[in-house]
Amino acid sequence: MNTKNFLYISLFTALFATSCKKDDAPAYDSNVKADLSVEFDNVVGAADLALNTGSYTNAAGESFTVTKLKYYVSNFVLTRTDGTVYTVPQKDCYFLVDESDENTHEPLLSIPEGEYKTISFLVGVDSLRSTMDLSQRTGNLDPAGVASDMYWTWNSGYIFFKMEGTSPASTMMGEYMYHIGGFGGMTSSTINNIKKVTLDLTARGVPQVKSGKSTNIHLMVDVLKMFNGSSNVSIAANPMVMFDPYSTTIANNYSAMFRHDHTEN
Repeated sequence: MNTKNFLYISLFTALFATSCKKDDAPAYDSNVKADLSVEFDNVVGAADLALNTGSYTNAAGESFTVTKLKYYVSNFVLTRTDGTVYTVPQKDCYFLVDESDENTHEPLLSIPEGEYKTISFLVGVDSLRSTMDLSQRTGNLDPAGVASDMYWTWNSGYIFFKMEGTSPASTMMGEYMYHIGGFGGMTSSTINNIKKVTLDLTARGVPQVKSGKSTNIHLMVDVLKMFNGSSNVSIAANPMVMFDPYSTTIANNYSAMFRHDHTEN
């Protein structure tokens, strides 16, 4: 092969490789917003959570069912692979996940295009929003509407996590009830059960958020960890926990319920 032909072929190969590389790499515009859904898939250990019918066993050897499961997630913050951080506007960032309502299982966020390596959120409702005028607490935070059974009118605060069910181990007529709240700073109590969860998305699929396409972060939420955590919770010893010091034990446990399972791009 003569030198001229060799140079032509080399140039063509280089241009072809460059063209392929550009086509393969998504072009993101950080000034354009796109949808990202975050799915909260509630399970109990390795089993899917089945309200009313599923029977499970905790680390204390106590069998139990779950008849109600609700919790607030809010204040989402995402970090791109280049290190830049995007905080979802607070007014658009309060979601109530209700196991009995599938429409609540996939909160939808509007965020700038890009690839994201971490996601963080609060389990609960922050003190600022909790103390705002009722006119600023609408939608999922409306105590007269959706949040009617997730708000303590006697304590002027939201219930962050509510789990109820039955168990033969319970001394409360075979039922247990965990209503956990408390945002701290109140004169009557300093209980603060707001928990921040941060998840690394790189191991199980980085979300590639792009306008015109659907992207979903699928999280598994293992409610068994509420019982089997840094401190095991016994239904027999604690059939009902609400606004009291032991609620911090349950809050510490449920903050570990969340894990990233996969991403759908």
